[in-house]
Formats: sequence, C-alpha cells, structure tokens
Amino acid sequence: MKSYIHLENGDVFAGKWLTSQSNTVVSGEIVFFTGMTGYQEVLTDPSYKNQIIVFTYPLIGNYGINQEDFESKQPHVAGVVVHRGDMMYSHYNANMSLIEYLNKWNIPMFSHVDTRAIVKRIRTNGSMMAHFSQKPVLEDAEKQYIPPSPIPLVSEKEAVEYGSGDTHIVLMDFGYKKGILTSLLEKNCKVTVVPYNTTSAEIKAMNPDGVLLSNGPGDPTEMQPYLADIKEITTAYPTLGICLGHQIIALAYGGKTEKLLFGHRGANQPVADKKNHTVFMTSQNHSYVVNEESINHTELEVRFTQVNDGTIEGLQHETLPIISTQFHPEANPGPAESNIVFDEFLQNVKSTSGREKVYA
Repeated sequence: MKSYIHLENGDVFAGKWLTSQSNTVVSGEIVFFTGMTGYQEVLTDPSYKNQIIVFTYPLIGNYGINQEDFESKQPHVAGVVVHRGDMMYSHYNANMSLIEYLNKWNIPMFSHVDTRAIVKRIRTNGSMMAHFSQKPVLEDAEKQYIPPSPIPLVSEKEAVEYGSGDTHIVLMDFGYKKGILTSLLEKNCKVTVVPYNTTSAEIKAMNPDGVLLSNGPGDPTEMQPYLADIKEITTAYPTLGICLGHQIIALAYGGKTEKLLFGHRGANQPVADKKNHTVFMTSQNHSYVVNEESINHTELEVRFTQVNDGTIEGLQHETLPIISTQFHPEANPGPAESNIVFDEFLQNVKSTSGREKVYA
C-alpha cells in the first residue's frame, strides 16, 4: 500500500507500508541507527520509546526474530523506516519474520524509500518530528503531536528481584535494557530492579552494596524533581550510571545537559578512556549529552570522551566511587570491549564493602 512519510522540515517521501496498519497518522521523533545488525535489540530498547527509527543498512530483517535477543518484553519504537524489509529470513534461532513481529505489536514499517536521503535530512536539520500517513498532504491538525513523558511508560511499577549472588545491586529503572541486568547476574550479583521514582529512604531499606542508574528515553531534565534523592543515593553507595543514568548523575551534581543535532546511535562509536589511556568501540543510543563547561565547577570530572566529536562519554567523582558512561557497556547490540566498566563498578563496590555507609 502506497504511503508517505512527512518530515517536520516539509520534505515528503513516498513508499509503502510493509505491515498491516489502519489509515491513521503515526507520529514520533525520527532518528537513525547505523548498525548493520542488531535491529531486534534496537526495536526493544526502551530508550527508543516514541521514536521512529531509520535503519541505514539497506537490508533489515534478513535473519528474522528470535526469542533470545530481546532487550525488553516488547518493542518501543513508534515506527520503522527501511529500504528493504520484506526479504526471506534465514537463521537457525529465528521463529518469525520482522514483518510478523511488528504486526503483532501494531507498529508500522515504512519501506522502499531512499533511507540515505532521509538520513541526510536528519544530519542537516537534526532529529525532528515525522509522520506516517496514506495521505500525500497532511492537515496542520494531523501534524500536531506532543509525545507523553516516556520514562513512566517504560519503568517497572514495583520492585522485582533477580538472582541470588553475593553482591546486592539496586538497578534504578529509567528504561533499562535486559543486557544490563544480564551483565550483573553473570558477575554473581543479586539485583533488585526498582521504579525510577524510588526514594533514597526506600533504597536505604533495601541495604544494597551498590546502585546502578539505567539508560532510558527522553530529556534528562524531566527527572529534575528526583535529583535531590539521586544525589543522596549516589553519595551513599558506589554508583554506576549508564546513558540517561549518566546524564542524571551530572544534573544531580550541578551539571547541565544539551541536545545534539542528531545524536549518537550505532554499534561502532569510538570512545577514549582518559584514565587508562585506551580507546575502544562502543554501542550508543542518545540524543542528549552533558555540557562539559557546566561540570568544571562540580565534584565530577571527565573520564571518557567521544573520539569523533569530543563530547563527554562518561564521568567520575573526584572522591566518591561514582562512575558513569554515555555509552552502553552491556553492548547489545555492539562490541563488548567496554564491558570492563561493570568490573570497575563492582570493584568499587568491593572496595567499600564493610565501610560505614553515609546512611548509617
């Protein structure tokens, strides 16, 4: 069925829906992902909540959908744009096609369009709103879309425990990926996943050894009402912040965040570690970054930087066992070189074991 994608800058691209959708407008912020594989992890990453994702690799869906590579219980994207997504899939683990999976969740996939041209528009104009429709022209009223605050939509509603390891980590859920939980469980941790708005007093009652602030969608400044609690929590326990969690830590200690033109999304982003003098490839998905000038007068210092554009990719506290990464050390999808960040975090936890906590 011939349909159209309308960009906020006025450009319109004709193509067709591969999925079975009703004649309604589907809206979301349009962004792009540069990885050749990993579409299943991308679709189920809560950080993409309310977004339309353009896959730059021209053939998406060729290895189907399996039961192992989900990052959450359901896809979170508002829509998908591909050049081709209707080829036969072939993989020994696959049990359905990409089209079947998206149809199951009523998520539209727009295809047979020049994805390179769309990505060039995003790189020039920045991430913007986009609309799928069967109409070549949209009325102004059909373009009006204010997405709901995404974090409450993706966070757990109550605490859930996993594992029975020797180290108890509280994972604050702003939209966590399964890979983060798996990485902790594989390192002999007991993990309690808690809602994003869990208070410092509630976490104190759980008596954790450390705290991890997860990734998640949206503008980090939406977490402003919770920053006092976040600072109290991170002051009391060894802490790791990942992606949105990293940005929230920066805000809690007096830093500021800003939006990139089109963000970093892909599985081949180079990052330099200023402490260990190494460079590794990382998986990333974010629109916002920490403003470097804003942390000059805080207790935080730059630990990791993006090799390509010099933006902050991670912080550490001057005296407290707090580290943060803008990239994803769980690396799903992507290279696993940065998984050592979990080891450093757990070493911080071990090093502070037995000491009197701030709360005590």
